[in-house]
Amino acid sequence: MASPEPKGLVPFTRESLELMKQHIAKKHNEEQREDLKPNTDLEVGKELPFVYGNLPQGMVSEPLEDVDPYYKNKNTFIVLNKKRTIFRFSATWCTFSPFSLTRRTTIKILVHPFFRLFILISVLIDCIFMPMTELPKWGPALQNTLLGIYTFEILIKLIARGIWVEPFYFFGDPWNWLDFSVTLFEHVTRYLPLNFIPIFRITRNLRILKIIPLNQGLKSFVGILTHCLKKLTGVIILTLFFLSVFSLIGMGLFMGNLKHKCLRWPQENETVTLHNRTENPYYIRETENFYYLEGEIYALLCGNRTDAGQCPEGYVCVKAGTNPDYGFTNFDSFGWALLALFRLMTQDYPEALYHQILYASGKVYMIFFVVISFWFAFYIASLFLGILAMSCEEEKQKAAEKAEKTEPQFQQTLKELQEGDKAAETKTTQIEMKKRSPTSMITSFNMLDDSTATVRHEEELKKSRKRHQLCLYRFAKTLLIWNCSPCWLKLKEFIHMIIMDPFTDLVLTICIILNVCFLALECYPMSEETTSVLSIGNLIFIGIFTAEMILKIIAMHPYGYFQVGWNIFDSLIVFHGLAELYLANVPGMAFLKIFRVLRIFKLGKYWPTFRILMLILSNSLVALKGLVLLLFTFMFFSAVVGLKLFGRSYKECVCNIDKDCQLPHWHMHDFFHSFLNVLRILCGEWIETLWDCLKVAGQFGCLPFYMMVILIGNLLIIYLFLALVSSFSSYKAPTTEENGEEQNLQSAMARIKKGINYVFLKISCKKQNISKETMDIVNNVYVRENISDPTLSDLSNTQDFFKDKEKSSGTEKNTMTGNESQSLIPSPSVSETVPIASGESDIENLDNKEFQSKSGDGSSKEKVKQSSSSECSTVDIAISEEETVCEREKPKQLKNGYRRRSSPGQISGESKKGRIWQNIRKTCRKIVENGCFKCFIGLVTLLSTGALAFEDIYIDQRKTIKILLEYADMIFTYIFILEMLLKWMAYGFKAYFTDSWYKLDFMVVIVFCLSLIGKSREEFKPLISVKFLRALRVLSQFERMKVVVRALIKTTLPALNVFLVCLMIWLAFSIIGVYLFAGTFYECIDPTSGERFPISEVMNKSQCESLVFNESMQWENAKLNFDNVGNGFLSLLQVATFNGWITIMNSAVDSTGVNKQPNFEDNIYMSCYFISFIVIGLFLPLSMLIGVIIANFNKHKIKQGGSNIFITVKQKRQYHALRGLLHEDSQKIIRRPRNKFQRFMFDLVTSQVFNVFIMVLICFQAMTIMIQSDEQSSEMDTALYWITLFLVMVYTGECVLKLISFRCNYFTMGWNIFDFMVVIFSITGLFLPLMVGYYLVPPSVVQLILLSRIIHILRPGKGPKVFRDLLLPLMLSFPALLNISLLIFLVMFVYAIFGMYNFAYVKKEFGINDVANFETFGSSMLCLFQVTIFAGWDGMLNAIFNSKWSDCDPDKINPGTQVRGDCGNPFVGIIYFVSYIFISWMIIVNMYIIAVMEFLNIASKKKAKTLSEDDFKKFFQVWKRFDPDRTQYIDSSKLSDLAAALDPPLFMAKPNKGQLIAMDLPMAAGDRIHCLDILLALTKRVMGTDVRMEKVISEMESGFALANPFKITYEPITTTLKRKQEAVSATIIQRAYKNYRLRRNDKNTSDIHMIDDDKEVQATTENAYFDKAEEKLTIQSQI
Repeated sequence: MASPEPKGLVPFTRESLELMKQHIAKKHNEEQREDLKPNTDLEVGKELPFVYGNLPQGMVSEPLEDVDPYYKNKNTFIVLNKKRTIFRFSATWCTFSPFSLTRRTTIKILVHPFFRLFILISVLIDCIFMPMTELPKWGPALQNTLLGIYTFEILIKLIARGIWVEPFYFFGDPWNWLDFSVTLFEHVTRYLPLNFIPIFRITRNLRILKIIPLNQGLKSFVGILTHCLKKLTGVIILTLFFLSVFSLIGMGLFMGNLKHKCLRWPQENETVTLHNRTENPYYIRETENFYYLEGEIYALLCGNRTDAGQCPEGYVCVKAGTNPDYGFTNFDSFGWALLALFRLMTQDYPEALYHQILYASGKVYMIFFVVISFWFAFYIASLFLGILAMSCEEEKQKAAEKAEKTEPQFQQTLKELQEGDKAAETKTTQIEMKKRSPTSMITSFNMLDDSTATVRHEEELKKSRKRHQLCLYRFAKTLLIWNCSPCWLKLKEFIHMIIMDPFTDLVLTICIILNVCFLALECYPMSEETTSVLSIGNLIFIGIFTAEMILKIIAMHPYGYFQVGWNIFDSLIVFHGLAELYLANVPGMAFLKIFRVLRIFKLGKYWPTFRILMLILSNSLVALKGLVLLLFTFMFFSAVVGLKLFGRSYKECVCNIDKDCQLPHWHMHDFFHSFLNVLRILCGEWIETLWDCLKVAGQFGCLPFYMMVILIGNLLIIYLFLALVSSFSSYKAPTTEENGEEQNLQSAMARIKKGINYVFLKISCKKQNISKETMDIVNNVYVRENISDPTLSDLSNTQDFFKDKEKSSGTEKNTMTGNESQSLIPSPSVSETVPIASGESDIENLDNKEFQSKSGDGSSKEKVKQSSSSECSTVDIAISEEETVCEREKPKQLKNGYRRRSSPGQISGESKKGRIWQNIRKTCRKIVENGCFKCFIGLVTLLSTGALAFEDIYIDQRKTIKILLEYADMIFTYIFILEMLLKWMAYGFKAYFTDSWYKLDFMVVIVFCLSLIGKSREEFKPLISVKFLRALRVLSQFERMKVVVRALIKTTLPALNVFLVCLMIWLAFSIIGVYLFAGTFYECIDPTSGERFPISEVMNKSQCESLVFNESMQWENAKLNFDNVGNGFLSLLQVATFNGWITIMNSAVDSTGVNKQPNFEDNIYMSCYFISFIVIGLFLPLSMLIGVIIANFNKHKIKQGGSNIFITVKQKRQYHALRGLLHEDSQKIIRRPRNKFQRFMFDLVTSQVFNVFIMVLICFQAMTIMIQSDEQSSEMDTALYWITLFLVMVYTGECVLKLISFRCNYFTMGWNIFDFMVVIFSITGLFLPLMVGYYLVPPSVVQLILLSRIIHILRPGKGPKVFRDLLLPLMLSFPALLNISLLIFLVMFVYAIFGMYNFAYVKKEFGINDVANFETFGSSMLCLFQVTIFAGWDGMLNAIFNSKWSDCDPDKINPGTQVRGDCGNPFVGIIYFVSYIFISWMIIVNMYIIAVMEFLNIASKKKAKTLSEDDFKKFFQVWKRFDPDRTQYIDSSKLSDLAAALDPPLFMAKPNKGQLIAMDLPMAAGDRIHCLDILLALTKRVMGTDVRMEKVISEMESGFALANPFKITYEPITTTLKRKQEAVSATIIQRAYKNYRLRRNDKNTSDIHMIDDDKEVQATTENAYFDKAEEKLTIQSQI
């Protein structure tokens, strides 16, 4: 839509209303099609653009004619307030006339800015008092006053807007509905005692949401998120579908299993009998007879499978008691199963559920959890992220388009101001317009105020403040610019020269880094010497920074100094340091020490990456401030609702969740705890607090509340996160330095480097006594090396010196010929030109190849050999073996330019040897490049890697396997050594070691040798532990792995600078944590109960040590603490991964001081530290890092032509084939049988009714599983059995009918084969239990087999189209995801082997138990899977922290092995888990990027006016329905239906006959049209007359000719347009002739009949002419 013309404002009068009604009536009679759309710049709540001119005072708050052309004929008028804000009202009668004095008065009140401000203040006051549990005495009077204000507001709006439900009426706005409902309910509850109903208690809290319509930014974001929800409808439905299906599967597999417990069984000599009070044989009450692990509150679960948990001796596994976690964790019914699956999908405390199920059912079911917790959760998260990212990109594009449209308005406004205003005002306007440039608008998504209004508003403010600024400038110039005397100016110049010198900036940078190091040295406990050193260092640094500030003030004047932002920051740091020194002895001022960490950020002045990131972040947060405020509003609202709903229940029913009847750390009894609870839910930790809520308040209120907070809160957070990532994805690494400090640092470093090189060169040359001539040569070489290409930096310049000497002594050297490329060693530069096997080459060698091409010129002086000698060395260079060989080859290779001065006999002998050696190398090269040899090496690599999995703790008990593995290791070692020698022979040493993958292979060979050495001698036995590195050889053997590793390096390494910025933020938080919590996590533990002593008994460390209970009593520290920066980093990592952070946060909240006993929530507001870290240290840095990774991903994707960088070349071809396969119709066309019976069956099974009937049966069978529950009645079991039998019979009948109808073609379709297998397995499942018993084959097996048919809903062409659209991106990204998954598995494999070698015997407690441990390969993989999804790694690390005598037994005997002890190694454990978390996170982030980018790629292709191969395939799929006999023709009458049945962009909605006729399609005999002609015409319609069109048409015609070689040629006899013209002409002629005949034959007919005939002929003629005119207009528009 074109921008509106800048017209003046017109008052709205009665004449305006009458004219509007006339226009509406006229428009209704004409029935014209309206293409106008509302102007986004003129929406309600926005400011009137400046292009409409100034707002006269008489038009403020007065009705005006609507300036939006869309509303010109909509019976509306607008009103503007003083701030030019637009209000739109309806001009029709509802309550009062628009010209009524009463309505005008209420409108003036409503639009006045003070009225909105007054309502906003009232709402904020109400929000302040809502969280209060006890109001002051005057609280009820305040509430009544606020209620009166809200009632008055509603009355004003009712009168001003009118009572109706259409737009611009009172009830046409949903927010008014909310206000009216809340006010009405509040009036009702004042007079009726309904507060006992929960819904009435929270009604008043909805008033908080009134903030949203009072803020235009909030309202805009709510509209955007509502639009996102509409797009997410399909994703939500698909998620519910998958959750339901997996819940049903879980019910079939695990129903009742979590009640299996170990019950003590009386022995033969015992007379005690265990009684069951319920007299139910299937239920045993939970008693003390169950087996409990130490420290556990729930009984040990067990199972009857061999891989399930086993009971200790004297106990049996029975189904007894209740389910764990208060009975809320189970699969006994569909509702609880759905909750468990939702918990797994959101990955909240999943490790506990894993362990419970694996204990009760067996480790084989870990496959179920891998599918749910990893793949399903990844897919659903990718769907949500993809859809929201698409919405975010759409908003960004809208902002860009709007910026392009508004740019002419800016230029026009500037021109008018230049003509009418003064030069100073024009300059001001230009500055403001630059601030609102298109780039700025794109960044902010253009969701806030109108830019032109901002220009005008800011300009007026500038005018009003102009004189004040002039006075301030004069004052500053007088007092803050010191130019008093010549001596002072000389001093100033001298100081300026010193302070601005590059070395000064370098010294200051070093001081900042040293200060950071001093800050990081803070720890507990700390000796007095260390404390003294740190104090002195702090004084020194304060002095340095103060001197810097003073000197810069002198050099730059105070006025110039404080004009720089970094100088202001430096001055604040100095003032803080001086204030800290002055207030050091004042009690309560120790917190000032925390602000020392601000000195870390002084590095940002010299760090361009930090400045760029902070600039992007600040701009993004300013643009997204509405979304941030909306998120905070929602959190506040949720906290208040939780307080009102459950606050009383937590106090009254606290004994249900705590045996001491004390409120836990996490509850909702007061507002602060309720807010913390909401924050915890949004962080993904909600299931444990939900259990407490269910215990105290029941299911009715808790489940809806928690689901609301999880779903809406995560939607807001994800959208905010994606908006920030989108901002950082435009990040570009700084290439040029613009800051003076950065240039000074570079200059200083360059000077130092140059000086060191010069001094080193002088000293080395003097030591070697090099002659002056030699020195000159070396200097020339040094200069030439600096000027030449950077790739020469790795070469030694000494060789040039010797070559020059050879030249001077008469050595001849020929230039290289054209045959050089065919030789084995085609260049004198031996190391750089040895040919690499094509199969073994790598992309990383491109630089090497470039050097080869550059060094190919024989006259080049850079042809040198690599050497480790110094530049001035006179010592003879040691020639390597390969170089010696090459020297022997030189005499014979004269054609390649090799000559030596030798005798003829020497030449003959060496020529023969060189030829033999060359043949040997050629043979080796053929061997290593042979495909069979590569396959053999790959197989050996896999075998050697897989052999590592057998070396678990039971290897000593399996003697045969151990011996086989020892021999296998020897064989593998010899094979890999032989392979390495062959490659050395084929490629040479230097070529071998220049390839990164060959270096990896060499390292693996060294590992094999070390492991063999370790087995041979006892003192070298620790070398065996490096065997886990053998698995890394897989990387170099498989191209898919290599591609992924290269891509990860390309996307992550450039982000290293950003990672350092994030690390600096973490360092600041770690230092703050040390200042706050160092030494405060110690506590005194009661050894009998394992709980902390209350502070009433033990107050500090000395009292704890004085207690005499036993010798093991001690003052214990928490395993995770902030006693030093290292521990602080580890604790923050647990907070960042939300593992164990609750324990750390509780310890901080309970801390009271150093060497003091913690007290429950004595320091509750310390939780703000962790909230700040989650927001500033986690959320924002994560968005930075991922945004930069996406930027690198897009950059390298563009370099590769838009293809995925995580797939191989072969997979790229498979990608296009897969894309075509997904768009093809999977259902083969089967011809209708000729036999009547078969034809009847065929029609039956292919009818839509039959398919719907089968789908209804499938859904009915799923519902029968939903209604099942554990311990249901026998009647229910019988009914379900007969229903299952009936369904099996129906499916069998369907299979038989399709076999009869389709015959052999039945098995040509995969879906039919799937249905056939379901029938076979279902029948088998029904009869097999009769033979082997129901214990081995439970009835649920048949139900699950039948349930598998529900996948038909996802079948293309049968299920909803939205499901196919959502599955398409995942399928297209599947090759890349598969490659990355292989890499993840390899990383898990390597770390699993390492874990088996180092943590196999760790004591089983915390996170290590019988299921999750490092004893075997399977258990290790289970542990690493948990760490991959960031679940439960804190517990495993706590177990590995057991390294002291008090925690473990280093001399414990482990049966079956010689290893003693069960202690862990904390240092190795920390490195192990931290490194794995970082690597797995990096890989998984790239997985999400691939999936989301596939979404965006598909969306961009849909919007682009181009056609792909998929669109053509869709066309032919639709064509098959209209041309089942494949004649390539359709009747012209079907053309309209065909165009309407196509998918966009070829789709043409009805009525489309006029457009189709105007295409002028060729027609053959019988009014038939060829498919290619239709496709070409539709293609032209989409792509227009673009240059690409001719190429596309030629490709289509050639492709069609190849696909249809037997096409019958035809000559078109006419076209659609000509045929239409002929039809119209024939109609006119026929009707004229008929009229003529009627006049001749009916002369005696009455006049009435003649008049009727004349009217009919006239109408016919008019219709004919109208049709003809319409055709002409259509043709003209098409042209």
